[in-house]
Amino acid sequence: MIEISTDKDIERVVLIGVRTPDVTAQDVKDYLDELSFLAETAGAITVKTFSQNLPYPDSRTYVGTGKLEEIRAFVADNEVSAIIVDDELTPVQQKNIEQALNVRVLDRTLLILDIFARRARTANAKTQVELAQYQYILPRLTRMWTHLERQKGGIGMRGPGEKQIETDRRIILDKISLLKEELRQIDRQMNTQRQNRGKLVRVALVGYTNVGKSTLMNALTKSNVFAENKLFATLDTTVRKVVIANLPFLVADTVGFIRKLPTNLVESFKSTLDEVREADLLLHVVDISHPAFEQQIAVVDKTIHDLDDREKPCIIVFNKVDAFNYTPKDADDLSPMKRENFSLDNLKEMWMAKGRKCVFISAREKLNFDELRQIVYTEVKKIHTQRFPYNDFLYDDDFMTEF
Repeated sequence: MIEISTDKDIERVVLIGVRTPDVTAQDVKDYLDELSFLAETAGAITVKTFSQNLPYPDSRTYVGTGKLEEIRAFVADNEVSAIIVDDELTPVQQKNIEQALNVRVLDRTLLILDIFARRARTANAKTQVELAQYQYILPRLTRMWTHLERQKGGIGMRGPGEKQIETDRRIILDKISLLKEELRQIDRQMNTQRQNRGKLVRVALVGYTNVGKSTLMNALTKSNVFAENKLFATLDTTVRKVVIANLPFLVADTVGFIRKLPTNLVESFKSTLDEVREADLLLHVVDISHPAFEQQIAVVDKTIHDLDDREKPCIIVFNKVDAFNYTPKDADDLSPMKRENFSLDNLKEMWMAKGRKCVFISAREKLNFDELRQIVYTEVKKIHTQRFPYNDFLYDDDFMTEF
């Protein structure tokens, strides 16, 4: 696997974002907070954030020359090891920013790739991450290697004049082809595994990264899936069998989604995301304590629709109710209600009124698990009944076994 990060010490980084007309100031703050969390997950600390209002990012330097000079002055006066930009940069933008600031520049995509490389544990995940890394590197060869513009030299090395960069590009293209073939083989193996599971109803845990899917998986199945308060703690799909009231079904934990998830990663993780496509029921896990959870829901909904536009049953599992807090509104305050003034009861009424099946729980504290167990059982039973209309004797609604 390609090693992107070479500095073993904690890096001090500066974050940069652009606010376009279709993005609010609060959105930019949330985006940069998320980027800071990504940097922390990768082992860095954020020392400063910069943002600029622009109609669109500058095609040469991402931000304007004035803002770039402001950033350069800060970098010169502080021990900053890298700049991280909250968008995917073109090779030209990356090169120009590095020349202007004289410091290493990463974009959001490279940062996420670095985290995925750190988190990959199995051969499957490592292969998927390596493919995405090579696809990212390919158009950036000229910038990433200083020797690439020189011709080969030496005894026995004088050929028809092929430049080193062309050789490297061909090598990477061959490597990409090899990795794609390996992933096709993995896809075939995983499809065989899914077929061997028979006709059991499949339930997939989906959601934004770090919302508690793995913690919920452990609570549902009494397993020990790795869970940590960092982004992308889980990359590999874990499938476990669950039985409620004599009704068996499968539960799959999947990789978390995120805003601006690199396209190469989505394509590389096809075998992992196939669990979402082939699921009969989705449990969309949401961190209700997060101030921007509605936007996270929208990101996940869009990603799922892009993966599979077929309508399928979905239960929204609002997790972390134990961490939810709000600011009660003063009775004399006549200003409109804000998001931070909504109580948990207010949010329950709002989401229930939207006609979507919802349940509010804490996976860590196992709060309201009886309601979760009942609603999952009811939905799985509907699917199972349609698939096996003559197996009603399996069901025992009065006997609910513990997860």
